[in-house]
Amino acid sequence: MVWHLLAIATVLFWGTSFVSTKTLINHGFSAVQIFTIRFAATYIMLLLAGLRNIRFRADSLKDELYFLLGGVTGCTIYFWAENTALTISQSSNVSLIVCTNPLLIMLAGIFLFRREQLVKRQIIGSLITFVGMVLVVLNGKFVLKLSPVGDLLAFCSAIAWTVYAYSTEKVRSKYSTLFAIRKIFFYGFLTSLPIMALDYFGIGAQGTFASHAIPWEAFTEPVVIGNFLCLCVFSNLFGYLIWNKVMDKLGTVLASNYIYGIPLVTMITAAITIGEHISAVAIAGAAAIVTGMIMAEYKKNSRD
Repeated sequence: MVWHLLAIATVLFWGTSFVSTKTLINHGFSAVQIFTIRFAATYIMLLLAGLRNIRFRADSLKDELYFLLGGVTGCTIYFWAENTALTISQSSNVSLIVCTNPLLIMLAGIFLFRREQLVKRQIIGSLITFVGMVLVVLNGKFVLKLSPVGDLLAFCSAIAWTVYAYSTEKVRSKYSTLFAIRKIFFYGFLTSLPIMALDYFGIGAQGTFASHAIPWEAFTEPVVIGNFLCLCVFSNLFGYLIWNKVMDKLGTVLASNYIYGIPLVTMITAAITIGEHISAVAIAGAAAIVTGMIMAEYKKNSRD
């Protein structure tokens, strides 16, 4: 039971992160700057947390490459593709496509890796949860406009997270969670630097040219510091540390079903903080998400 509660806690962290990101963008930061600074700050925190028994290298080059792949896919590509897609395509399109990654993880686990054995009830529950997520994201506004480039980037983001989930399986069980996440954020930060350099020198997401220097003066404002701390401590530090353990204990596929709840958390947070309307359709979607999760996570004779 404890791992299910921790999965819910992680979804709460990640669901509210969109509000923090939007606040920082309103204070002059670009999306690229936000996630690159997040990665750097989180890495330093993890480095300080492990000073007593510090190590920098994995046991083998193969493991080091797994960490590199995890950092590139679970940090850099995921956030870059998602944030860039939001500047090109409609947010409803992006949210729907990005949140298909639990479905992709389930399909990859069953048909590609054959590592997950799901019963019919769990598959149906996953699909019901997916439908509920669609209803929550649309929130009564059934208007979708195709944007091939943006939608493709959003799908790349979903694929990137799927690759991250499976590529880090072996090293998650072999190394301490603290060491594994620190390595992943190190490579995430390292591979984000070229993208931030392009952003700084003026190469935008759609080929536009507008130099965007980091607004360091904004860090004098408590709201900026507070939101960066929320992203670094809760979304990154606690979020990734807990999530890696949750995937180990619940299984990659079943744990990933909780990701469907992120739009629900975002919707509720937006309603509380900025007064966004919640429609009856979204409420029905929320009910479907909860129902589907219960079905998907239920196993006969399971022991938590």
